[in-house]
Amino acid sequence: MTGKHIPQRTCIGCREVQGKRQLVRVVRQADGHARIDLTGKQPGRGAYVHVKPACWQAALAGGRLAHALKMSNLSDDDRAELQAYAAALPIEDETET
Repeated sequence: MTGKHIPQRTCIGCREVQGKRQLVRVVRQADGHARIDLTGKQPGRGAYVHVKPACWQAALAGGRLAHALKMSNLSDDDRAELQAYAAALPIEDETET
């Protein structure tokens, strides 16, 4: 018997598949707003992004996040909230990966 199953998700920023716990979930709530779901259990359509500023930039800049959440586009308030979260992330060191 092998180890416990680890759910896999794809980062919409870089398209890399990784364990669900290594990614941050963004959820489209019933009211149509996109919010960060740190618990991973809020109801609504979800999309996953790495905890890397480059992935957040790619997800927000190209409209990938809105597309993954099946929204026509992100509201200015939602975009500002998500960009503020991304700006607070630590800068990754490219030599480590």
